[in-house]
Amino acid sequence: MRFNTSVIFDVFKRYDFSFFGICSTIFFIGILNLYSATQGSPHMASLYKTQLAYFGISLAAGMAVSFFGPKNFYRYAYTFYFINVFLLVIVLVMGHKGMGAQRWLVLGPIRFQPSEIMKLSVVLGLARWWSKHDTDRELGIKELIIPFGICFVPALLIILEPDLGTGLLILLIFFVMAFYRKLKWKTLVIIALIGTISGVVMYNFGLKDYQRRRILTFLDPTADARGSGYNAIQSRIAIGSGQFLGKGWKKSTQASLNYLPENHTDFVFSIFNEEQGFVGALLLISLYIVLFFRFIWLASSVTRLFDAVVSVGLMSIFFWHTFINMGMVMGLMPVVGLPLPLMSYGGSSLVTFGLCCGIATSLSNSRNLF
Repeated sequence: MRFNTSVIFDVFKRYDFSFFGICSTIFFIGILNLYSATQGSPHMASLYKTQLAYFGISLAAGMAVSFFGPKNFYRYAYTFYFINVFLLVIVLVMGHKGMGAQRWLVLGPIRFQPSEIMKLSVVLGLARWWSKHDTDRELGIKELIIPFGICFVPALLIILEPDLGTGLLILLIFFVMAFYRKLKWKTLVIIALIGTISGVVMYNFGLKDYQRRRILTFLDPTADARGSGYNAIQSRIAIGSGQFLGKGWKKSTQASLNYLPENHTDFVFSIFNEEQGFVGALLLISLYIVLFFRFIWLASSVTRLFDAVVSVGLMSIFFWHTFINMGMVMGLMPVVGLPLPLMSYGGSSLVTFGLCCGIATSLSNSRNLF
């Protein structure tokens, strides 16, 4: 059997490498930062090797998905969604416990968080619903009941793990996608009121003590400087000490002296700021902004409503992760356990972002390949 090399060349000539290109650039900045951040801890010194392996898996998965036609994402959106909801239920029943939460499924050497993939499942599920219902009119509260249920069920299951940050992030993804689908102004006001009331009720009756302390610490970290406010204070010290040009690669005192816990996951941006300074942080933020606008461009250039809504949903996954994580480490938001896309250590999140890139690439390629 002979391969037609001209056809293969033509496919790759029209293949949109932009999403993988931008994400790979951010990742390799992240792997250098991860290497630097973990060298002060012998038990974490080899984490960068594991992260490279995770990246290889996520890149392979994303590239494979990029050759699926968008019709497949539409066809199996609900199937993917219900399988993932089932996995969240399994996590609550027999999931692996760690750091006070029950968030992981363990199958032999494989350990993953279904809540990470659930973000993608919600995006596809909402996109399929909105591409078939109320496509030409502004949405009122009645039209939002079923779409809200699509995101509320997994969000509730995730909050029960407990993982409040990821649960609320799924609700934020829903809001961005609903706003893109055009909400009535009256609906926006009602959502704001419901959100405010729900927040007050959640704070008083739904949050655990440590979650309330995180909010109080956000308002005044010095109130418990050696306890719940410690991470926030050390993070600010790291960012401030980087000044304009930074201390230089592998010269972070917060990392090398282990002053800042979780410097390989939640607080990688703090270490990056300390070593690369304002200039390096500006470069990294610029890369994220380019990625966000690439998703927005994709939403405006595809012809199918499903493709456009999915593009906005994928953008919101990256945007909220980036916005919340950076705001958290700078002291502008309460501390929650959300990774910085492609920078924080973690296999499940990295594979999720790889799949997001693969789906976006598939949607872009479908304009002239499929």
